[in-house]
Amino acid sequence: MDTSHLKPTDALAIERTRLANERTFLAYFRTFIVFLSSGFAILKIEVLQEIREVGYFLILLSPVLLIIGLVRFLYVKRQVRKYYYPPELTGKK
Repeated sequence: MDTSHLKPTDALAIERTRLANERTFLAYFRTFIVFLSSGFAILKIEVLQEIREVGYFLILLSPVLLIIGLVRFLYVKRQVRKYYYPPELTGKK
């Protein structure tokens, strides 16, 4: 994207925001993976049969976390593109 119309400090701030957004999505994704694998582990290990409900809860919660992370990532990405790269400056409609 064309950042020639921005001051160098503004362009760097936008880049930091974009990278922070990616890091936040990766944190949601890591949490999704941990919850999903922990849920399956609880269900598979016989010693942990008394907390089977926790395993089901973690398996059901993990896709919710992934969806929240993905929606948040796309929302912030769209907002950064909308406010810092307006169409009239980038030549796009």
